[in-house]
Amino acid sequence: PDTNMTERFDCHYCKESLFGKKYILREDSPYCVKCYENLYSNTCEECKKPIGADCKDLSYKDRHWHETCFQCFQCKNSLVDKPFAAKEEHLLCTDCYSNEYSSKCNECKKTIMPGTRKMEYKGNSWHETCFICYRCQQPIGTKSFIPKDNQNFCVPCYEKQFAMQCVQCKKAITTGGVTYRDQPWHKECFVCTGCKKQLSGQRFTSRDEFAYCLSCFCNLYAKKCAGCTNPISGLGGTKYISFEERQWHNDCFNCKKCSLSLVGRGFLTERDDILCPECGKDI
Repeated sequence: PDTNMTERFDCHYCKESLFGKKYILREDSPYCVKCYENLYSNTCEECKKPIGADCKDLSYKDRHWHETCFQCFQCKNSLVDKPFAAKEEHLLCTDCYSNEYSSKCNECKKTIMPGTRKMEYKGNSWHETCFICYRCQQPIGTKSFIPKDNQNFCVPCYEKQFAMQCVQCKKAITTGGVTYRDQPWHKECFVCTGCKKQLSGQRFTSRDEFAYCLSCFCNLYAKKCAGCTNPISGLGGTKYISFEERQWHNDCFNCKKCSLSLVGRGFLTERDDILCPECGKDI
């Protein structure tokens, strides 16, 4: 008889005959169902049982489920052929994921779905289209904005509504203003009337409502010392001596001839000079 007719057809693993039995081919070798499942079937993530050869094996990121076990961790509804999200090893339908992990829009109070663009500021979130200027109602997007009283304003609207105007240039002051005589100025606009240097953070004084740095004020208005001709500012407690319409710095009030300090002593005058009694006795 033909030997091919009697050739054995056995399981590749357990060698039992497969005649009349269900078998599975893997890499051209036949296996009985039991051996195939023991050797090659995946374990279901949900029920921890093998996923048999007669079951559909659903996989996601090297994890496997029976078709009936592939469900939302929260509401247990099937996720087969439905969109889902993964969070901390669990799979969730998009509704449960949104309720659990998505933020609510501060404006419309609806869920901001995963993957949609959103704006965040100080712990609050908005849909991109809900993050609008309170005044002009236009979306702020990535532009600069200024929050005030729980409302957000684009910069032009904030300036129109709230910002003070600089006395000097009449433009809005949004940051870093200076108040002088109860009026607002930009830092860069508040300058010395004389030399135009910024006075913000500097010592200054005023005359006839005009502000001056100390240097300009002294040059313009301070008394001049009869000794050194430099101004006597009188500011900051500078001591000086005054005599018949003339003034001297304390350090300049000295005898013309011997340079002895005459502060607190008697002295004589000879025209524009001052002399100690000793040097003046020959006059």
